[in-house]
Amino acid sequence: MNDLHGIIFAYRQNPDLRELAQRRNTCSIPYGGRYRLVDFALSNLVNAGVSDVGLIVHTSYQSLLDHVGSGKDWDLSRKHGGLRILPPFGFSGMHQSGHYRGRMDALAGVYSYLQNIRQDHVVLTSGDLAANLPIAEAFEQHLQSGADITALCTPVSQADPRMTNYFTLDSGGAVTDILVSPPVPKGDASLETYILSKALLLNLVDRCAAHDIPSFSQGVLLAARGRLKLRGYRFDGYAARIQSVAGYFQRSMELLDPQVRASLFRPGRPIKTKDQSNPSTYYGPEARSANSLISDGCIIEGTVVNSILSRGVRVEKGARVENCILMQRTSIQSDAVLRYAITDKNVRVCPGRMLMGHGTYPLVIAKNEIV
Repeated sequence: MNDLHGIIFAYRQNPDLRELAQRRNTCSIPYGGRYRLVDFALSNLVNAGVSDVGLIVHTSYQSLLDHVGSGKDWDLSRKHGGLRILPPFGFSGMHQSGHYRGRMDALAGVYSYLQNIRQDHVVLTSGDLAANLPIAEAFEQHLQSGADITALCTPVSQADPRMTNYFTLDSGGAVTDILVSPPVPKGDASLETYILSKALLLNLVDRCAAHDIPSFSQGVLLAARGRLKLRGYRFDGYAARIQSVAGYFQRSMELLDPQVRASLFRPGRPIKTKDQSNPSTYYGPEARSANSLISDGCIIEGTVVNSILSRGVRVEKGARVENCILMQRTSIQSDAVLRYAITDKNVRVCPGRMLMGHGTYPLVIAKNEIV
């Protein structure tokens, strides 16, 4: 597919994610052990044949740059096109806050890049959505329907309605009503992924900039009613939006369900991530593991139950980990007990410690902490 260009919004830093977003933006948060959230957006585009991708970043994106690099692991390292990191150099100082106030602000900040897009159509997508989206099918529907904008949406969503848009679709898939951040969900939840022409995108960015409208919801979706042909593409697979610590914990624990993993990781549309070439995980003679996702490079000598472990995690003899998410190079030392906890990278839990959270309010230990 050579007529579709990808734009990933990777500038969001959600304060509701607390310690998880202190030193990184939302898109680079680890998910499922081996992956980062941005892996899903990159893989969705590559699986659809998209070869040119712009990644819009703003603050705290060093972790994201370390992960995506040149885009080689997604076959996006190319002499012409490929992956382009779009920092906010053209935007700095435009507003007192210094931050993007919304997607239209972000697009205005990279306006010169948009002008030089080689393709006739653009897909705008979010870097903090974990879903295996059939972008190619949605694009084909977009072309056949003659829609001005095609919005990917889902009839089943566990996202916070106060941070979600909802579409009402008729029998033919046309959008008849739009709700922006309602108190009660109604209709199909937006997956924050939209397909439209480059010409229309530039027109919309110009219009919103002229009227100082930073929000895509206000400046495009609500303003499109009666002026543009807006259609929905209904996606019925698994989709997780990470909006809070409790939501991150719950969506991560859902990965222990084989049906969820089958929906998210499809052989025909693989989710790629950065290759670290770790050795196989070592299990000691007294180790026990049950219903867990354990990445390569771990050393397990204690007990791990209903948990997700990233690369390089160590659980020493006598230690017990239950219902936890342990990120890279976490060390749980001998006889320590963790339940309902999330540890960021390079955390060390000293021998004999007992740390417990709750399923609705998990304990979070920040990066590099020693407990």
